[in-house]
Amino acid sequence: MKPAVRKIALERMQILIDNAISNAVTNPELSERQASLARKISMRHKIRMPYDLRIVFCKKCKSFIAPGINSRIRLGRTSVKSIRVTCSLCGHTYRKIIAQ
Repeated sequence: MKPAVRKIALERMQILIDNAISNAVTNPELSERQASLARKISMRHKIRMPYDLRIVFCKKCKSFIAPGINSRIRLGRTSVKSIRVTCSLCGHTYRKIIAQ
């Protein structure tokens, strides 16, 4: 794949995810569509999404979850510091470990 195509695809994915997060409160259908388009771009061009774009998708149902809007975010109270994210669509909870 040409580096120019890869760069353009990454830029478009970033723009679509940013717009999806900003539209999540006012228009949830539009934000879901924008996020799904970003995933389709990633799959079509065989580009792995960067971590900051991947974290807005549920790991179980693969739907777009806007932080704090259709997901619940809690801090873990164990010896291992973590952030717990619960998808409000499927109820799946997963953790992100915070480095010490």
